[in-house]
Amino acid sequence: MSMPNIPDIKPNIILNRKDVINLLLTSIALEEIGFSHIINAEAEKIQHMLKDICLTLDDALRVNDSVEHMLRGIVANQILLQFKLSDVLKLERSYRLSLTEEECEIEEEEEEE
Repeated sequence: MSMPNIPDIKPNIILNRKDVINLLLTSIALEEIGFSHIINAEAEKIQHMLKDICLTLDDALRVNDSVEHMLRGIVANQILLQFKLSDVLKLERSYRLSLTEEECEIEEEEEEE
C-alpha cells in the first residue's frame, strides 16, 4: 500500500495588527456566546427537573451537582477569558500608541466609511 500524496500547501495569510486584534476580540465574544448557551441549557435542565412529579431527593442532588460542576468550569473559563481580554486591550493600546499621526488619521477615515 502506498502512502497518500499530499500536495505542498503553503497558505499565505497576511494580517495586520488591527485585524489580529479584531479577530481576538471576536473569538472572545464567540466564546462568551457559547457559555451563555451552556448556562441556558443548565437552567433548562433544572426547570425540567422541577416539573418532574416523581423527583426524589437523590435525583435532585445529582442534577444539582451536575449543574454546579458545569458552572464551576464556566467560571474558570471566564477567568481565562478575562485574562485574554486584558491582554488584547493592552495590545490594542500599544498599537494605538505606535501609530504615527498620519496613520491615525487614515484609520479614523477608514472607520468612518
